[in-house]
Amino acid sequence: MARSDSFFIRATLNCDNNNAYQQTGIDLGAYVDALGKSVLRIHNIAVTFSDSTGRSLEVTSTGSAPYTGAAAQFQLLTQSQADIVLPSDRSIISTGRVIAQGNGGIAGYVSDHFDNLPQMWENGYLVAVDQIFLGGAASTGFDGNVYCSIVMECTVETMTQAAAMALALSQQ
Repeated sequence: MARSDSFFIRATLNCDNNNAYQQTGIDLGAYVDALGKSVLRIHNIAVTFSDSTGRSLEVTSTGSAPYTGAAAQFQLLTQSQADIVLPSDRSIISTGRVIAQGNGGIAGYVSDHFDNLPQMWENGYLVAVDQIFLGGAASTGFDGNVYCSIVMECTVETMTQAAAMALALSQQ
């Protein structure tokens, strides 16, 4: 397989802070052409949860309770979805979440869990569809909208037409 030098694809999703699923498409048409035998390999994904300016998220103050909990999660998919799906869904490329606790201001406790990242696999994740989707949701425990930004390190590879088409059909 012929392989290109690596490059980066970036995307940001406003997850709001209303427990509702949000989604945006990421156009890969410039890189992927299954009929032309060109596919995208995602080697690494870096994920950031922040406010609209890139700063740390703040949790809502509850007044009398010692801590407020807040959670946000993302999923990167080869198919559009109406809500969060399990990591076992065949359209999943990557998933993860952040959980924060505090009582107003910057969280005193933050935990992140990235269940499924391409760098966990020996050869990354091969994509043969011309659009992928970044979806996510955030709880009302954050003091404002939550933005999920991803940076993907990718290469373009050439496969046989039959292999590229089979891969594209398995991801739709």
